[in-house]
Amino acid sequence: MGVGGKVLVSVRKKRWWLNRTALMVLWVFVSGLIWVGLHLYSRGDSMRKAEENLVSMCNDRARMLQDQFAVSVNHFQALAILISTFHYEKHPSVLDQDTFAYYTAKTALERPLLNGVAYAQRVLRSEREAFERRQGWTIKSFEGTTSPEKEEYAAVIYSQETVSYIEALDMMSGEEDHENILKARATGKAVLTNPFRLLGSNHLGVVLTFAVYRSGLPKDATLEQRIEATLGYLGGAFDVESLVENLLRQLAGNQDIVVNVYDVTNATEPLIMYGPQSTNSYQSPSHVSVLDFGDPFRKHEMKCRYRQKVPIPLSAITTPSGVFVICMLAGYILFAAWSRYDSVKEDWRKSEELKLRAEAADLAKSQFLATVSHEIRTPMNGVLGMLDMLLDTDLNLIQRDCAQTARVCGKALISLMNEVLDREKIESGKLELEAVPFDLRFLLDDVLSLFSSKSREKGIELAVFVSDNVPQVVIGDPGRFRQVITNLVGNSVKFTKRGHIFVQVHLAGSSYQCIRVSEEVESLAKNIQDKMLVGTFNYTPDTLSGLEAADRTNNWENFRLLLNEPCSGLHASEHVCKWTSNKVTLVVSVEDTGIGIPVHAQDRVFTPFMQVDSSASRMYGGTGIGLSISKYLVELMGGQISFVSRPHVGSTFTFTAIFQQDENIKFCDLHSALVECLPDDLRGMNAFLIDGRPVRSSVTRYHLKRLGIRADVATNIRTALHSISGQNDLQRTRKQLQVLLVERDAWDLETYATLLGQLEELKQKGLMSETPKTILLSTSELNRAELNLYFDMVITKPLRSSTLAACLQNILGLKDTRSLSGKEKENGAASALNRLLDGKKILVVDDNKVNLMVAAGSLKKYGANVVCVERGRDALALLRLPHDFDACFMDIQMPEMDGFEATRQIRLMENNEKFRSLGPTTLEHSGWSSRRLPVLAMTADVIQATYEECIKWGMDGYISKPFDEEQLYQAISRSLVSNSNSCPGL
Repeated sequence: MGVGGKVLVSVRKKRWWLNRTALMVLWVFVSGLIWVGLHLYSRGDSMRKAEENLVSMCNDRARMLQDQFAVSVNHFQALAILISTFHYEKHPSVLDQDTFAYYTAKTALERPLLNGVAYAQRVLRSEREAFERRQGWTIKSFEGTTSPEKEEYAAVIYSQETVSYIEALDMMSGEEDHENILKARATGKAVLTNPFRLLGSNHLGVVLTFAVYRSGLPKDATLEQRIEATLGYLGGAFDVESLVENLLRQLAGNQDIVVNVYDVTNATEPLIMYGPQSTNSYQSPSHVSVLDFGDPFRKHEMKCRYRQKVPIPLSAITTPSGVFVICMLAGYILFAAWSRYDSVKEDWRKSEELKLRAEAADLAKSQFLATVSHEIRTPMNGVLGMLDMLLDTDLNLIQRDCAQTARVCGKALISLMNEVLDREKIESGKLELEAVPFDLRFLLDDVLSLFSSKSREKGIELAVFVSDNVPQVVIGDPGRFRQVITNLVGNSVKFTKRGHIFVQVHLAGSSYQCIRVSEEVESLAKNIQDKMLVGTFNYTPDTLSGLEAADRTNNWENFRLLLNEPCSGLHASEHVCKWTSNKVTLVVSVEDTGIGIPVHAQDRVFTPFMQVDSSASRMYGGTGIGLSISKYLVELMGGQISFVSRPHVGSTFTFTAIFQQDENIKFCDLHSALVECLPDDLRGMNAFLIDGRPVRSSVTRYHLKRLGIRADVATNIRTALHSISGQNDLQRTRKQLQVLLVERDAWDLETYATLLGQLEELKQKGLMSETPKTILLSTSELNRAELNLYFDMVITKPLRSSTLAACLQNILGLKDTRSLSGKEKENGAASALNRLLDGKKILVVDDNKVNLMVAAGSLKKYGANVVCVERGRDALALLRLPHDFDACFMDIQMPEMDGFEATRQIRLMENNEKFRSLGPTTLEHSGWSSRRLPVLAMTADVIQATYEECIKWGMDGYISKPFDEEQLYQAISRSLVSNSNSCPGL
């Protein structure tokens, strides 16, 4: 292209740009004209719609205010009829100030515009003196002084609580009120006052006055008839500002308009009742709506206007600018779409980040629980394992009881740690109950032994009683039942500083059918209660400690009916309640005399992580989840839990639980962990108990009866002296009296010395073979050195049958036969274990030496050959093929190489081709057969994820710490039996 062509193109481009500019200028000019026309039209149309909208909103507000006022007036008239009917037509009047205040307070919502209601009775001058004497006060004026003499008064006798300060005021002492009362009486309609400032709120308000007539007044009554029939005047105060504001706040568009309410009775000087005093300089469109409040003497109106200048509508701008808006809208749409795309992309990125954080937090929580569980369970495994090994040795009864108590304490610590895990299981609905036979009485003894030291420190009675008709062995979940009892007793010990804690277990049939207190007992209890009220009777409750309990039904009279012995007023054949089905419903109560539960906190006792107040956690400790878990466990056991509590008296928690029972289960066939056999060499002995409290003596006799010892009871030493030396039923058995038990609060040195002298005299006369051994029972530690001068032994409560048996055997010089029978029982059960594990070679891998000792000791007891190593690499060296190990116990968390990696290496070695290339002859010659070595995980983690991880890495089983011998046996026997089935040569 030449120079001319380039010049032509340049001219064309220049012309095209000029044409485009001209078109753009023309388009802008035309669009501007269109914009001006459409804008003026849209603005005028918007103003007309704004005025119509203002009229509609103002009329709606006026109508709603008028309707609500009419409703309040109707209720006001109904209240006047109520006063006329129930105050004047009923003789005597059934209406008083309290009833009026209660009724008006309850029906206040039906009068939303009224701030308060009062009734003033019409009192003539001749009736004033009698009226004031009847009311008990004098009629006062608004100035607070006694109202002067005049023809009649309007004295306020009934008032709502919000205006109770006007009681006794003469409403006719005020000029305007006097005028309104006369108008209301003359017309029979509600009359309003001028607006004024109300007391207290300083808001503008009016007073509504309504006359109350006698019934039967005709509608066209004359003025004289109305005055004659007038009984009083009903008045109500209207807080106009607050009430109109509340009404307008409920309506949409209230922020856009300004509402004023005027009293225009005097048109030249209207009185403002609601709204701002001044207006803006800009006079916006306004509308006036007439208000009819039913007052024939006053006129009211509502004036509405816009708060601000009516804005220019958006359509007045967007419509004229349509051409520009189309282009801008297209760009805006593209921009908004891209922005939305970026926003969605960013939201997705943030959601993925939050998801990763949540998963990391959940993983951290699981790891935290696993770590805490591992760090606590690992040393507890050593403690409980060593105690189990100690219990396998020859111990006397006292040593065995101490070791068993320590073992129970360790298991309780583990159970407390499991509460958090239990809470998680409860929330996920994965908590299930076992069904194994167990001895309820020994389980309760074990639970009470956990709190023996604390009860001794506080000096409180801690006792358990199980009715004789409760089966010896029941089938259920002993661990969860123990957990419920431990939680309840633990709370009682925590919050009880004096008195007692009493655990009772009865059959549901006994509790609800056998307890039938006679009419004489009920009459006596009522007589005692009446004497207590007048202060003429010093009453000590018949409870375990003598202190009053929260549940008044837990008294001696009812407790006596639950005992298995016949008592007065109840035939023996009627007393015994037997269970006939294979289900047993037990009623368990835990009673204490602690601080009780405040009334305001009783409805949230079973709420998780809730305590009475913030100071309870600091003073007494605890997390607040024990009772919630207990409630869930009780419901799982088919029962319900409830409580009775009185502040500063105590609490009684009662729950039911359903267990299975089987008469064919023998006591000695149960596992030693569930049942402990008591010695038989104490059966047939006789004992004498001195205790002034019948409930406490029954508990002591309950423990003696479990040992086969017959016990007689005296309330004090003098009675015991008379019973032992007198001519009664004891004379034929006192030669065989072996033990004399004395409660600490029933002992005094002088009378006790007389008793000992009498016993020695009976021995010298040949009426008693031996002087009985003496035992002092106490709730707290005493000076044993001093008391040993008078007693053969001092036993500190709480009582436990096994401990009591050991003490009696000690002072009577009897042989401890319980441990022997226990070992014979264990030897019988161990023979089956020996047949399984005898000669088996087992490798135990754990970096904790104590855990190695526990596992090795448990397996060696059954004849296994155990090799222990502390590192995963050492285990790999020993398991290098060929080897002669039959199983391997592998800890998971170990330094250098954990259990997962060690197991993976073992499986790799088993599957490695280079070992298979040795050939069957070489492997057979070396004594190794191609089989899979059972590898069992030993870990303190108890979460499901750990078990799944073990299976994932090639392990065959899972044992959680702390473990017992039974758990070890079951795991290794399953693996060995499975291996034996697959490998006959094993």
